[in-house]
Amino acid sequence: MMTLANKITLIRAGLSIVMFIFILLPFAWARFTATLIFILAASTDWVDGKIARETNTITPFGAVVDPCVDKILVLAALFAFVGIRELAVPVWAVFFIILRELMISTLRVIAALEGKVMAAERWGKFKTVIQMTAVGTIFFVLDVYHLAHLFGGTAQKVFLIMFITLRKIPYAITAIAAVITWISAISYLKNNWELLKKSWSLPCKN
Repeated sequence: MMTLANKITLIRAGLSIVMFIFILLPFAWARFTATLIFILAASTDWVDGKIARETNTITPFGAVVDPCVDKILVLAALFAFVGIRELAVPVWAVFFIILRELMISTLRVIAALEGKVMAAERWGKFKTVIQMTAVGTIFFVLDVYHLAHLFGGTAQKVFLIMFITLRKIPYAITAIAAVITWISAISYLKNNWELLKKSWSLPCKN
């Protein structure tokens, strides 16, 4: 029987897909809904980990799938944000974030083939926090943009000024997330370099 923690992880994966679809819909209500879905999905990352530890139900499935679902949540949002012209999220930064995630995921597979588990590092955990923060911040800027077009009079002016003030943040924070993501990648590669060298070399013959 699947554990509760793993069920919550799969629910987060489903929420990521729904969030992605709602961001793509060019309506204010859809983007507001996507924001709430992201907050809910991001909070389940803490919940499923806590449940697994406290109930002693940590499984190989959860250990592998949980971080993958975190990546799906972040990358789904960033992919969708790139298509929203008003946000000006840099495509190059999103590409390098994706490249890092694929590279480290491949390294984890190599470690698994060697019968080893590549433990999460401090930089890796920090990277995840920064990425989640970046996505949450971009959602805030997007919501301010839509609020500026929903209200009239003074409220519209206030939200419009807020958006003009914040409009460069999505570019900057995505770029920062990309840099930290690659610092994390370098840390993983450095700490697992011998494993990587062993994987691409033929065994020595006596």
